Amino acid sequence: MAFVAVSDLLRAADADGYAVGAFNLNNLEILQAIIAAAEAEQAPVIIQATQGGIKYGGLDYIAAMARVAAEEARVPVALNLDHGTSFEQAVRCIKAGFSAVMVDGSKLPFDENAALVKKVVDVAHAVGVSVEAELGKIGGTEDNITVSQREALMTDPEEAAEFVARSGADALAVSIGTAHGVYQGEPKLDFARLQEIARAVSIPLVLHGASGVPDGSIREAVRLGIRKINIDTEIRLAFAGSLRELLARDAGVYDPREILGTAREAMQKVVQEKIRLFGASGKARSAGGAGR
Repeated sequence: MAFVAVSDLLRAADADGYAVGAFNLNNLEILQAIIAAAEAEQAPVIIQATQGGIKYGGLDYIAAMARVAAEEARVPVALNLDHGTSFEQAVRCIKAGFSAVMVDGSKLPFDENAALVKKVVDVAHAVGVSVEAELGKIGGTEDNITVSQREALMTDPEEAAEFVARSGADALAVSIGTAHGVYQGEPKLDFARLQEIARAVSIPLVLHGASGVPDGSIREAVRLGIRKINIDTEIRLAFAGSLRELLARDAGVYDPREILGTAREAMQKVVQEKIRLFGASGKARSAGGAGR
């Protein structure tokens, strides 16, 4: 089946009280692991490409790989630009066939952020593409977007309501205490803030930097209205850990299919665990069909 819009997946998730997993694509094995996990769990899934992923693999390669995966998949699949920072980049991804774009103007002043998102929304909605925005700053590092822990600002509920009204975004990534990358200690999420934001806005909410967040915190966030959850670091760690373990066990192995196949299995396991945690298992049909 072709890509579905993220807004369609999140609408179904909101009606049924679960979150859709959004997993970052950097190479073929990661893509295969994501799709295999979603099919095994019969869950809808969002494939994401960051600026770094696009630079590494090439926009046309990324879009083509994901398109083939979606056409062959037996579950609904969306392709999203993750942390796009310009109107031009969002348009390039829309032209390449992405079904959703996330435009990150969180480093900009409020008015400029809302205006940038609105500009992207006007173009994206004209061709059926959904748009995610971010208000507040997420700590840590996402490719070349870096915000120190001290500078990380949480989302203000009142500002969120105004921002959504002015920008026209379909989903909103909120800052409630998560961070990109590997955590130093256990993250503490501001659930009271999340609850206020969920009351203030009527669009689905997104949690970035969810790798390493305790399962109990993830479940509570979903209960309070998070409908899309981004996972990248834990997939990378599974990939790297698998390679280290295999090469330490057998220094003579040289076949990339064996090396990367083992890593693919490790990554699939992580993705399946996250899908179950988010409550998305078995939701493929109600989210938009069971695929081909």
